Amino acid sequence: MAQIPRDKNLDSTLAFLRDPYRFISKRCERYKSDIFQTRLAFQDTLCMRGRDAAELFYDPERFQRKGAMPGVIQKTLTGEGGVQGLDYEAHRHRKQMFMSLVTPEQVKRLTEITTTLWHTYARKWASMERVPLYDEMRELLSRAVCAWSGVPLEETEVRRRKSELTALFAYAGSVGPLHLWSRLARRRAERWIEEHVEHIRSRKLNPSEQSAIFTIALHREPNGDLLSPHVAAVELLNVLRPTVAVSVFIVFAAHAMHEQPEVRQRLATGEEDYAERFVQEVRRFYPFFPSAVARVRRDFNHKGYSFNQGTRALLDLYGTNPDARTWNTPEAFQPDRFLTWDGSPFNFIPQGGGNPAVTHRCPGEGIAVELMKAAVGFLTRDITYDVPDQNLELDFSRLPALPRSRFVVSSVRPNL
Repeated sequence: MAQIPRDKNLDSTLAFLRDPYRFISKRCERYKSDIFQTRLAFQDTLCMRGRDAAELFYDPERFQRKGAMPGVIQKTLTGEGGVQGLDYEAHRHRKQMFMSLVTPEQVKRLTEITTTLWHTYARKWASMERVPLYDEMRELLSRAVCAWSGVPLEETEVRRRKSELTALFAYAGSVGPLHLWSRLARRRAERWIEEHVEHIRSRKLNPSEQSAIFTIALHREPNGDLLSPHVAAVELLNVLRPTVAVSVFIVFAAHAMHEQPEVRQRLATGEEDYAERFVQEVRRFYPFFPSAVARVRRDFNHKGYSFNQGTRALLDLYGTNPDARTWNTPEAFQPDRFLTWDGSPFNFIPQGGGNPAVTHRCPGEGIAVELMKAAVGFLTRDITYDVPDQNLELDFSRLPALPRSRFVVSSVRPNL
């Protein structure tokens, strides 16, 4: 067996935290290999990138999710007991619950709710001197996803719930006080949703039977049992949290339009299918989530390397998307590259790889794409705005890697 290259540091946790998006790809370049071994949190970890690695990583006979997610991430980002930690039939059964929530009809309804809110917020922005787009989008999407999913959201609690939902993804990988706030936000958000789940089951709350909260509250496992209120809350937050996180993609889209005026002009014309190619290029080009985690299910050999049961593995999502073996001039922002993309579920993986219906690829990917397209249409045709001087450099040391200024606009004028 060939020897997997090994990182020379005793432990690379701090290096990973300092540069979470580029940690794996930099070392792959250093070792001239798509796989290397390092230690993270004093645990041996395989790091992989590229199309072949993604196809291997999403093979359920080779890798499992049970026991893979670090506890600190479960207590912040994903919650405990959710679909991310399931395998085989348990995973497929739970995943079908999510797939029922993201049908074209359901996604269209969420997009329509969001578009209505865009118009409402534009009137507010017209009276503001400076509009922090990231902050405003998180609030707008919090309102939209709660209305769509059937979660009651009083006006007095909008900012609080927006803050909690944001903390689940924005501070999960932080250290110190921000990480503690993320854990506290997780507990508060779960209690909030648990109460609503129990009210549905006792018929104190009667949302639409097509809503996400109704579907999850009354979902039954293969053995016929309802999910515990805690797990039901975890799974509903797995709907709310990533929808609010689309605010990151929308900021990236605004950033790309500002940096590429010619792209913005084409979007403004409503050119057929160009918005689709644009948002896909945003998802390929910009850093959304750095990596996915799993464990080796059993001993096996692959391409001359030996993989040992129980070893933790990280797949480089961000580093796989700009692979020069898939894309010409991957460092350039070129939406039209998607005219000739082969459609592989393993070489373009901003939200995971494989078939979302059966693998651990995010089932809400279609929601992200449609909400981004709606945002792009609104920003290019329904309002006019200025972009004042600010620091638009992407901060790769934080999660998510937003522009340092979070993207501020000014002089917003609705186009009547």
